[in-house]
Amino acid sequence: MGQTVSKKRESRQAVLPDNHEKEYSNGNTVNSLSEYMKMDTSNVTPSNATEDSNSSPNSPISLSSPMEPILLRVNGNGEKSDSNNISLSSTLSYGYSSNNTNTYVSTVTSNNNDRVKPLDIDEMIQRLKNAGYSGKVSKSVCLKNAEITTICQTAREIVLSQPTLIELSPPVKIVGDVHGQYTDLIRLFEMCGFPPQANYLFLGDYVDRGKQSLETILLLLCYKIKYPENFFLLRGNHECANVTRVYGFYDECKRRSNVKIWKTFVDVFNCLPIAAIVASKIFCVHGGLSPSLTTMDEIRHIQRPQDVPDFGLLNDLLWSDPSETAIDWEDNERGVSYCFGKAIIHEFLARHDFDLVCRAHMVVEDGYEFFNERTLVTVFSAPNYCGEFDNYGAVMNVNEELLCSFELLKPQDAPLPKLQTFKGKRRPSGIPYIASGTHSPPLDEVSQTG
Repeated sequence: MGQTVSKKRESRQAVLPDNHEKEYSNGNTVNSLSEYMKMDTSNVTPSNATEDSNSSPNSPISLSSPMEPILLRVNGNGEKSDSNNISLSSTLSYGYSSNNTNTYVSTVTSNNNDRVKPLDIDEMIQRLKNAGYSGKVSKSVCLKNAEITTICQTAREIVLSQPTLIELSPPVKIVGDVHGQYTDLIRLFEMCGFPPQANYLFLGDYVDRGKQSLETILLLLCYKIKYPENFFLLRGNHECANVTRVYGFYDECKRRSNVKIWKTFVDVFNCLPIAAIVASKIFCVHGGLSPSLTTMDEIRHIQRPQDVPDFGLLNDLLWSDPSETAIDWEDNERGVSYCFGKAIIHEFLARHDFDLVCRAHMVVEDGYEFFNERTLVTVFSAPNYCGEFDNYGAVMNVNEELLCSFELLKPQDAPLPKLQTFKGKRRPSGIPYIASGTHSPPLDEVSQTG
């Protein structure tokens, strides 16, 4: 694999850009990450959720079987996507529901009377999709504030009714950071299939940086409402009041709607699940591992709603990074949480009988990047990130046999980097291999395809 942004750690963008005081006009300028993490959010409306938020059973959720997945798809620009297959060891069998159109029926009570009307989620989804196909960023959102509030309240109820640690059965498509790149999100669904054609697990970071964070998070929440057992949204480090106040979502809400709507979204963010396990073998989280994590029950017992603390388990799961140079747990150059080394990953996989850690949180050139003999993979799904990187976006597919492959989304309106051309075609993204039941396959188990 060619050189990637994540390997150039010294050139990676800092958590707080040098020009953040000029870029954002909310008056909450800070000089250090510790100061920024401790910004006052007392004006955020507290949640009234019940305390019993983790009462749902922890057994794997059997996803409704979608249309048969195609491992090699043609992306939105008419080019074939490369695949990189991983056969993860498993002798488990999985069951599926025959109903793939399961919908959540929501109601809203009018202020004027006690009549209850249904939430027309299909019509809202269509309006949001139309806005995506227009390719234009409007001054206001295509949904009314009352509709946005209803969507947030309904989605909040659903995510609180499900576990903090989601356990899923495949098939499922795993999506990394989106960051308000709404047009690219529509392209991603065009490539991989709009729900319910496929089951989805998103790893967080839906807002900030991009121009259309509102449309992005609204479409995702609408799909969560319509397909609650087929569409899952984990929390990223940007689903946090303090972070969104610095990186753009707060300003977008204030400019295109109002601050009250931002507070409503923050209330949903504080309720999102934290991690997921696919087929008891793939551990999925936004950031990475934590020295405070010894059993999966510790994730299950994380209380929701909850803001992201300055340190501890929840902070680490959303903020930590793997490191080629770290021996054990080391300070993270982001200024928050830790970097963890290869030995930490091996010990974590062995302790929990996992085969792979799947995380996001870091821009990588090909949209995905393996680490530590392919025991950890980073998935990043925002192509041409911030208009500054010529990276691909990637989606990781996990089928019923735990065969993993990647669908790649080409950066739009951006020149391809030289490293990503090979004899006039997209260069191979990696070497397929079969794990053969081991956490670290030796080199002789790696096969090269022509």
